[in-house]
Amino acid sequence: MPDDLSTIRPALKAAAPRLHSCANVVATGVGYKISQGARTSNLSIVCSVSKKLSPTQLSTRDLVPPAIDGIPTDVVETGRIRAFQSRTDKHRPAPGGVSIGHRDITAGTLGCLVQKNGSTFILSNNHVLANSNDAQPGNPILQPGPIDGGRFPDDHIADLHEFVPITFSQPEPPSQCPAARAVAAFLNATCRVIASKTRYKIVTLQAEDNLVDAAIARPLNQTGVKDEILELGIIQGSAEAALGTTVKKSGRTTGLTTGEILQIDVTANVQYGAGQVARFTDQLLAGPMSQGGDSGSAVLDDENRLVGLLFAGSDTTTIINRIQNVFSALGVSR
Repeated sequence: MPDDLSTIRPALKAAAPRLHSCANVVATGVGYKISQGARTSNLSIVCSVSKKLSPTQLSTRDLVPPAIDGIPTDVVETGRIRAFQSRTDKHRPAPGGVSIGHRDITAGTLGCLVQKNGSTFILSNNHVLANSNDAQPGNPILQPGPIDGGRFPDDHIADLHEFVPITFSQPEPPSQCPAARAVAAFLNATCRVIASKTRYKIVTLQAEDNLVDAAIARPLNQTGVKDEILELGIIQGSAEAALGTTVKKSGRTTGLTTGEILQIDVTANVQYGAGQVARFTDQLLAGPMSQGGDSGSAVLDDENRLVGLLFAGSDTTTIINRIQNVFSALGVSR
C-alpha cells in the first residue's frame, strides 16, 4: 500500500476533478485516515463533504471509492466551506460576536439572543445599546456599529427596548467630619497667607452599587438575527460560574478568546470616561481575554452554557456580569 507523499500527491491531483464532481464533496486533500473515531498512521485521500450520507442515499456515480490506485480514501463531514466575514462587517442574519451599537456610540459586541414575554431580543451592554443611560427606548441600533461603517437607515437592525440604568458616583454635601473640616480650615488659612485663590472643600463620594451593565434591543425583523455565536455555535442553556471555571467569548475586537474565572464576588470601580465612575458588585473576574469593543460579549463555559456578560476590563483583567443577575434585572431568559 502506498504510504509516502510522493506517490499520493500525483494520485490525488489526477483524481481530484472526478472526486469534486461527486455530490456533497467540498474539498479533497491528503491526511491520516480516521478509523472508529481515532486517527491512524495511514495516509489517505480525504474527501470533505457538506453532509455525510449512507451509500444507499447516493447514486453510484456520487460514491467516493474506498481506494484510488491502491490508496485508501476517507470521507469526513465538514459542512459547507464559506469565506469568513469580518466581525466588523454587516451580517444578515447577525450572530452573536459581531459589531453592533447605538447610533451615537462607536461600537460594541452583539452578545446573544434572549427571550422576554414571548419575543426575541438582542442582549448587550447598556453602554453599547443605550449609550450609558443617554439613550431612549426606540432609538435605532446599528449593525455594524458606527465606527465600523454602520449608518442609519441602511444598517438599522433593531430598536432599543430597555436598559438597566447605571448609577455613577456623585458628590454629597460638604462633610461634617470634624477632623476633615479642621484640615480644610488649616489649608485654606495657608492659602490666604500666601495669597493663593485656591480653597479646599471636603466632600464624601457616594457610589450606589450596580450589578449589571445590560440592555436589550428588539430586532426589526427576526430573519435579521441568528440564534448562535460566531465561532462558538449554539448556546446550551445557562450555568453559574465558579472559581476556576474555564470560559470563552466571541467579541468584535479580539474574536474568540478563552480564560478562567480567577475571582468571584468582585467589587470593582469602573471608569466610563469623562470622569464617570460606577461601582459594580457581585462580579466575575477573568484574565486578559478582551479589549475595547468586546463589551457586550456573551461569556460561555466549556459546555457552551451562558455564564456571563462581558462589560469591562484592563490590560490584565476582564470583568463579567453574572448572567443570573442580567436575567433578573431585565426579566429575560434563554
